[in-house]
Amino acid sequence: MKLTQALRLPALPHLAAVGAGGKTSLLFQLGRELLSDKTRTVKTVLLTTTTHLAKWQVELADQAVLVTNANQLADWAREIPGGLITLTGLEQADQRMSALDGASLSQLVTLADEHGFPLLVEADGARLHPLKAPATHEPVIPSFVRQVVVLSGLSAIGKPVSAAWVHRAELFAQLAGCDLGSTITAEAIQQALTHVEGGLKNIPDGAKRIVLLTQADTPELQAHASSMADNLLGVYDQVVISQTTIDETPSHGLSQLEALAVYEPMAGIVLAAGGAARFGQPKQLLDWQGKPFVLQVAETALQSGLWPVIVVVGAYQADVRAAVEGLPVNIVFNQNWEDGQAGSIKCGVQALPEKTGGVVFLLSDQPQVPPSLVRALVERHRQTLAPVVAPLVNGHRGNPVLFDRETFAAFANISHEQGGRALFSQFRPEWLVWHDPFLLMDVDTMDDYLRLISAYPPRKD
Repeated sequence: MKLTQALRLPALPHLAAVGAGGKTSLLFQLGRELLSDKTRTVKTVLLTTTTHLAKWQVELADQAVLVTNANQLADWAREIPGGLITLTGLEQADQRMSALDGASLSQLVTLADEHGFPLLVEADGARLHPLKAPATHEPVIPSFVRQVVVLSGLSAIGKPVSAAWVHRAELFAQLAGCDLGSTITAEAIQQALTHVEGGLKNIPDGAKRIVLLTQADTPELQAHASSMADNLLGVYDQVVISQTTIDETPSHGLSQLEALAVYEPMAGIVLAAGGAARFGQPKQLLDWQGKPFVLQVAETALQSGLWPVIVVVGAYQADVRAAVEGLPVNIVFNQNWEDGQAGSIKCGVQALPEKTGGVVFLLSDQPQVPPSLVRALVERHRQTLAPVVAPLVNGHRGNPVLFDRETFAAFANISHEQGGRALFSQFRPEWLVWHDPFLLMDVDTMDDYLRLISAYPPRKD
């Protein structure tokens, strides 16, 4: 998976990279991906720094511009070339290129906005170490930045908290709550990343917070990364796990990152508004092993790690509300429930938090769906960011179905009883093979109900 896809970069990103080593490689890779993406119209990407860049790195760009003042930028902008362009101050004694002055940086932002150019900023230094702690003056993240990527290298796990592995090791030990020289653990890295003086330091209000866990190059480190990602999501908007690959383009000379998994808040919507006209009584309240159907489905959503869980009610709303009382779910009333499932879907989607990465729709007449299936759908989506992920049972589509945030706008156009299946022709689904024929059952008649409960005898306490 490309990093631009994994990070969900908007049409005009204003992005800063901070934290551990690999920031320059990341920004160059993002710039190259933006330029080569045929779904975008990007012809020019601007890359700068608020600290410094190595001279040899700057020379890897298609053009390197040395900026001495803002007026110079205004003149240069009259004929901006295409490609990846670095803009820095003058060379320092240690073969590092200095940052732009404040006026020049402001002018650069104006140019980027006027011309529709992505602007990428290296806002921190780590001297190539897999971990770092920011000094008092770091990181230097401009207020215009809308996406902040905090890098953290997993190769340091199991190594000592020392200058060999951590830039500013003593500060890191303080942030991580460990001793200098002690063994670096995943928990210590997590603590440093979630500390207000650590990974969260100086991130502008409203900017998207992203953790990039790099160097997940072994199954063991990938397992650490997965566990860390689940914990970090409560603080960050997104966690991306990547491994290192080799860039075979000699002219680039930088390591490359391959995104392995993307962790984002995944919501659940339980559709429980129907009037069950064919069945003759509220299916949502039928007994399932001592519980109402809707209670079992809502509990499955919660046990699967979905958050928030939204229960859409309509007919029998008072009884359905009572059935899930006490659960940490959000109730949404669909006053037009008689118009079909599409209205309930729209109500649920409209109630989703802004930064939701996707949503799993669960039907209130399918209490047999196991949490393991929901978790498998979420995991497949993390690995692919597919717009739709659905179970495939004996060659037939089953439920529940996961929809990526990319599809949310399209739900506004579905009508009546179409439901989410209307989007299958618009977005190519990713199929998850699942071996459970009863997953295809829903309850439309009393015979369906009796057949379902006979297939799942009550649990013995």
